[in-house]
Amino acid sequence: MDHGLILIILVVVLALAFDFINGFHDTANAIATSVSTRALSPRAAIWLAASLNFVGALTFTGVAKAIGGSVADPTKLEHGVIIVITALIGAIIWNLATWWFGIPSSSSHALVGSLAGAVIGAAGLQGVNFGGFLKIVQGLILSPIIAFGIGYLLMHLLRFLFAKASPQVNKGFRSMQIVAAAFQSFSHGTNDAQKAMGIITFALVAGDFQQEMEVPLWVKLSAAAAMALGTSVGGWKIIKTMGTKIFKIEPINGFAADLTSASVILSATLISFPASTTHISTSSILGVGAAKRFSAVNWGMAGRIVSAWFITIPITMIFSALLFKLVALLFL
Repeated sequence: MDHGLILIILVVVLALAFDFINGFHDTANAIATSVSTRALSPRAAIWLAASLNFVGALTFTGVAKAIGGSVADPTKLEHGVIIVITALIGAIIWNLATWWFGIPSSSSHALVGSLAGAVIGAAGLQGVNFGGFLKIVQGLILSPIIAFGIGYLLMHLLRFLFAKASPQVNKGFRSMQIVAAAFQSFSHGTNDAQKAMGIITFALVAGDFQQEMEVPLWVKLSAAAAMALGTSVGGWKIIKTMGTKIFKIEPINGFAADLTSASVILSATLISFPASTTHISTSSILGVGAAKRFSAVNWGMAGRIVSAWFITIPITMIFSALLFKLVALLFL
């Protein structure tokens, strides 16, 4: 079998593994609040998330093109396919480590940081398109701030509108949570699954298997399926963190957080921006919790989560750069 084809197959396997891990790592984004308020049973919540993640993953491709072409130009890189392989390994290792410790870190940060680091390891700093890279990083930082603000304001609005409502209002919001969770699952698929699509397409262009950053149909289907399958497995450690350890979530809070997250994520998808669904979802919960009562939020846990946000990109960059150097020393 051709050496280049073997490497591309390895890229596809690793990218789909990343997508699978991303699925169970980020399942909590869509269903943690619904499970914690018992709006949905865990089994029903996971299958809802899996099916709508699949549908969402097939709907758009703009994020895939952005994640594949903004960090570096695959046509100008030597050993471009090896760069992608080391980047995927770095991102997968980080995702598994943070999942193991129940920290809702960002798969998007991990992938962007790993790809930039692998490019630096192969071609030096000049190999990175820092304009595109910094634009992605700025958006990854800005979107959680926007989600926190919207969640805070929406929760205040709902409290004002339903201040005199009977306790039965929570039962109504429990039903509305199901709709919001479905919306969030769909929006998650529209953004997160495209990252694996983008990295596979990047490798296809770098390996001269195609000329343009257009996502083939087989890549869309396989990435969507891997994301949905991973989602069906579920990430219970992170569900527990997001659903119970930040603050005590009631149905009205869960609805506000899910609606905020889904709206911000889908907005990012519509402008072809690779957002961090984990950061957006966590920030939405924090904003809603702060609106309920500032002291109700477990800010110690929130600080632990935020610290993981800031260290993900530099750690994955350094790790993947060193990993490429090791691979180059042994095989190139």
